[in-house]
Amino acid sequence: MRATAIYGPRDIRLDTVPDPVIKEPTDAVVRVVAACICGSDLWAYRGVATRQPGQRIGHEFVGVVEETGAAVGTVKTGDFVITPFVWADGTCAYCADGLYTSCPEGGFWGEPGSDGGQGEAVRVPYADATLVVVPGGEPDPAKIPALLALSDVMATGHHAALAAGARPGATVAVVGDGAVGLCGVLAAHRLGAERIIALGRNPARTAIATSFGATDIVGERGEEAVTAVRELTNGFGAHAVLECVGTQQSLDTAIAIARDGGGVGFVGVPHEVTTVDIGDMFGRNVALGGGVAPARKYADELLRDVLGGTLDPSPVFDVTMPLSGVAAGYAAMDDRSALKVLLRP
Repeated sequence: MRATAIYGPRDIRLDTVPDPVIKEPTDAVVRVVAACICGSDLWAYRGVATRQPGQRIGHEFVGVVEETGAAVGTVKTGDFVITPFVWADGTCAYCADGLYTSCPEGGFWGEPGSDGGQGEAVRVPYADATLVVVPGGEPDPAKIPALLALSDVMATGHHAALAAGARPGATVAVVGDGAVGLCGVLAAHRLGAERIIALGRNPARTAIATSFGATDIVGERGEEAVTAVRELTNGFGAHAVLECVGTQQSLDTAIAIARDGGGVGFVGVPHEVTTVDIGDMFGRNVALGGGVAPARKYADELLRDVLGGTLDPSPVFDVTMPLSGVAAGYAAMDDRSALKVLLRP
C-alpha cells in the first residue's frame, strides 16, 4: 500500500510499504477514507523537530474497520470510525481519569514502529478503547471533514478552551489563526463565551474566525497585540486566553492579555518556548493549563453535536488533495497558501 514518510526537512515522500496486519488480539486494521496534514507536522517538515529518515507521518484520519483481532469486542468490521491522534489501552489509571495521552501503553501515530495516518490503511492498537464509532455506518461524504476534525484540531481547540476557563459570559482571546486556533474560537463560542477576540491577520482565516463566533479581530502581534486587546477590554484583558501556536512570542502574548485572575490554555506544541514569567503570573493570579489534548475524552460529546448539526469545524479544511499530492500539500501549508489540507487516499 501507499503511505507518507518524511526523510528530512521539506522531504516528504509517498512510499510503498507493507499492508498493515493484526499483530495483537486487541488490534484492528482501518482503511483510511480521509486524512489530513496538521500544523504540528510542519515542525518536522521544517526540521525543527527531529524524525528518522523514512519515518511514517500523519496522525489525523477517519476510515472503515477492515479487520479486527480476536479480543476486539466493541468495534466491528465495517464500522466507520474516528481515530484520535493518540491510541490508549482504556484500562490504566490515566485512562480512567480521561488522560488518554498519558497511557503507559499508548502512543502517537507516526512514532517509530507505528503506522502514520497519511496512508491507505493503519494498524490500530487497543481498538476498542481508541476508536470512536460513528453511528449508522459510513456517513454522507459532506460530513467527513467535520468528523475528521474531531481526531485532533477540534478536540485540541476544545481542550484549550476548557483549560483556559472559557464559559458563558466570559471574554475569550485566541492567539493563533491556524486550524487549532480557529477551532478554539468555535469551542469558546460553543461554551457560551460572550466576546471572542481572535488574533490573526490572514483575511481568509479571520473570515472563518468570524463565522465561528469571533466578535473582534486583532491583526497586530507582540506588544502591539497586547495593547490592542487591552484597549478592547477597557484595560482588563480576557478572562480566558487560548494559546494555539507554540512560540515564545505567542505564549508571552497570551499571558500578557489574560485578565488578572484569568487563565491561559496552551495547546500549541512548544518547540520554541524557553521561559515563562512566573513572577508576573503569580502577581496577577493568572493560571496556566493545557497540554496535549486527550481527544478521546471529548470525542463522544463533540460527535453528538456534529451529527446533530450544531457543530461544524469543516471550514478549516480549505484544500483537498489526493494522497499522491501529499508533498504539495505540505508545501502549501508551509507557505500558508493553505490553512489545512485534507487528503483522500
